Amino acid sequence: MKKFNSSFGVLMGAALLGTVMNLSSCSNDTEEVLNPLNNESIGYAPVRVHVSDFSYSVEDLPGTRSAVSPASYEDVQAITLAFYSGATEVCKVTQLKSDRSTYETFGDFSCSLPLGTYTMVVVARDSLAGDVFTLTSPTVAAYTSEKVRETFAKTQDIDVNSTAGLDLGTITLERAISKLGILSTDTRPANATKIRITFGGGSKSFSPATGQAVGDAGFVTVSTPKTAVGMTIGSINCLFLATDEEVMDVTIEVLNDADEVLYTKVVEDVPFKRNRLTYLRGALFNGSVSSSFKLETAWDNEVYKDF
Repeated sequence: MKKFNSSFGVLMGAALLGTVMNLSSCSNDTEEVLNPLNNESIGYAPVRVHVSDFSYSVEDLPGTRSAVSPASYEDVQAITLAFYSGATEVCKVTQLKSDRSTYETFGDFSCSLPLGTYTMVVVARDSLAGDVFTLTSPTVAAYTSEKVRETFAKTQDIDVNSTAGLDLGTITLERAISKLGILSTDTRPANATKIRITFGGGSKSFSPATGQAVGDAGFVTVSTPKTAVGMTIGSINCLFLATDEEVMDVTIEVLNDADEVLYTKVVEDVPFKRNRLTYLRGALFNGSVSSSFKLETAWDNEVYKDF
């Protein structure tokens, strides 16, 4: 199986902290503090992280690779860099592509760290209005708003042991999500204004260290069709899987403006795979519920499941 990755070039340096062991936030400049033992000034040397070109695929979620910069890849709108010492968050910075006040060059970071051993976490993701994303530790991150977005993540242990600096070379960032596409073969009536999808497994939370879901209880998400009345519809939703491959039931409900259920489809045993797109395709806007379907499991391409 091919993997589609993101490459990060990292140049790091740090200065001796002495007995001061708490750095609550990142700084863009070298800082000075006082050593509590002798009241002499000690410094933090800058830590620089450059997010360079990374490879991705819209289809493998299958297809061909492309190497692009974060600035030109539309589905990465935010990058979070964090350092943890054990369970303690030492430094965390988030750049938002739409907010120029959060960066000078999107993907270039500068902060300060003392000498020590850390776990570095990098999460690159899409970000739309209303999204809420939290990074709690190297093993817990979550979308606490409505939807999961395109997400790449990586953790790595680093040892900052010299003021001369540390060049980490290339770090590979892997796509953490799987995707579900809904394709209707019939046209949308005027009263069908929302699509509610219930995943029987997976989660909106994941571990950046493994890329796998934190929990497997499933979740519910609601989408508003963008296509006009009288047209077929399509929607894409992301989720984190508890394992690299997972099979679960998916319930699709068509709602009106009052959130009343107009039509319901339950598709059993839908196969998902990390870094793959699974399509569900069938008639949504009628009263019948079909238990028969066709299944294609060619993982090198999209997976289509007819209902």
